[in-house]
Amino acid sequence: MYAVIKTGGKQYRVEPGMKLRIEKIKAEEGASVEFEPLMLRKDDGSVEFYKGKVVAEVVAHGKGRKVTVFKYKPKKNYKRWKGHRQSYTEILIKDIKEV
Repeated sequence: MYAVIKTGGKQYRVEPGMKLRIEKIKAEEGASVEFEPLMLRKDDGSVEFYKGKVVAEVVAHGKGRKVTVFKYKPKKNYKRWKGHRQSYTEILIKDIKEV
């Protein structure tokens, strides 16, 4: 059984026991969070939309690797450096429940 959830403006296909990095959410490490699935596919092949819930546990919070942006214009003495590190939350999918 698997489900498709939406969080942080992105959609993820999840299965029980799967670890996943998503956009940072406000939850303590070790806390349980629930997501409403967009789609739920059962083992028998049937598909349901917007029914059930996905239970996950917050494993850790962190920052991704640094992305560097460099702007340059030749012969104009113009150089700009910018860096960004995106925050994330790592979750462990515990269970997918049907309603």
